Amino acid sequence: MSHRTWGGRFQEGPDALAARFNASLPFDRALWREDLWQNRVQAEMLHRIGLLSEEEFHALLAALEEIEREILEGRFPWREELEDVHMNLEARLVELAGPAGAKIHTARSRNDQVATDLRLHLRRRLEEILEDLLAFRRALVREAERHLEPLYVLPGYTHLQRAQPVLLSHWFLAYYEMATRDEGRLQDAKRRLNESPLGAAALAGTGFPIDRDYTARALGFDRPMRNSLDAVASRDFALEVLSALNIAQLNLSRLAEELVLYSTEEFGFVEVPDAFATGSSIMPQKKNPDILELIRAKAGRVLGALVGLSTVVKGLPLAYNKDLQEDKEPLLDALATYQDSLRLLTALLPGLRWNRERMWRAAEEGFALATELADFLAQRGLPFREAHHVVGRLVRRLLEEGRRLKDLTLEELQAHHPLFSQEALPLLRLETAIHARASYGGTAPGAVRERVLEAKKEVGLD
Repeated sequence: MSHRTWGGRFQEGPDALAARFNASLPFDRALWREDLWQNRVQAEMLHRIGLLSEEEFHALLAALEEIEREILEGRFPWREELEDVHMNLEARLVELAGPAGAKIHTARSRNDQVATDLRLHLRRRLEEILEDLLAFRRALVREAERHLEPLYVLPGYTHLQRAQPVLLSHWFLAYYEMATRDEGRLQDAKRRLNESPLGAAALAGTGFPIDRDYTARALGFDRPMRNSLDAVASRDFALEVLSALNIAQLNLSRLAEELVLYSTEEFGFVEVPDAFATGSSIMPQKKNPDILELIRAKAGRVLGALVGLSTVVKGLPLAYNKDLQEDKEPLLDALATYQDSLRLLTALLPGLRWNRERMWRAAEEGFALATELADFLAQRGLPFREAHHVVGRLVRRLLEEGRRLKDLTLEELQAHHPLFSQEALPLLRLETAIHARASYGGTAPGAVRERVLEAKKEVGLD
């Protein structure tokens, strides 16, 4: 005698290891809310089309309410041998509602049931994440505004070499723009996944007179999916979510890396709040930015989830295959990883202590203002490539002499090119250089202040 779910065809029970290997309850238990909601709507639809009596319908609703209470209170009897969250809830439904519970699966397969639950869960989780992302974007805008008065200036880098000075506020806004694009990608993914697979059944639809429009509306979907094969077999919506999460986590990783770098003694631009740092097991002086390092590292974890699921669906024939059970662990893990990283950075940003004097000196020292001199010559008719060469020779000489740009006199400038005049000397001051970058999107205080005002409106801070 077989003792397994849907075991009528089988004479033997399942192998114990195979049963454990096949089970998904440890991770798909997270879908219990969505499965209960779907069962309520399924019961409503079956009642509307006459497949459930009034008595059966109310017995099901009462049983579903009791199951929800049991789960919330930690009393629900989860059973590993039932394989997954769906069969656990259905088995309990039968125990509580009697024969009516066994009717809940009429005109439904676990294939469309699982796909529906997953879309519902992703939609809910993305809504939460989008709220957290809004809070993160607001934190970036607040920090950008806070460091405009007085101005905080730091070196901008290319190839991790000092390049040109930029406002710290401009730096914050760069990450704001990235986060805004992340928000757009996640919104797009949420919009595209919001179609209902429910009613597709195993793969070919059903002969019962179900109302797919009703169940789609009741579950908050925009519409039922138009092809039953596609409804149960596709996981491109999950890949799209993972792709958006991957890009978003990469952006957080870049921010975390810069903060790790800037918090070193070699840079000394910023100090990480104590609440987000740890000490050393042997070196008492250490303050390690462990949280930022973990956020940086977890980009690999989210990328791994994307690559893993991509490999699962590569070459997978239609329609449902058990391979698709492997979609949930990477998805749920990536969602939690990004959400935790986002919340941690949002909480950390206001506590950063920036060393204005140290950053100013770093931006002022060396040759970060050399481009100003090249631009000066180009504005007076010298081809920029030639101006670049002139200033490059000037920098080389100063390096050999151990001097800085601000040490130059007008006579020395004119010795390198006669187009240099008295107006060139103020360009060797940091304030002048910063204010000169007034083009749209540039780092001049006026341009940055204007963008901060726009960004405040975009995130509802005006």
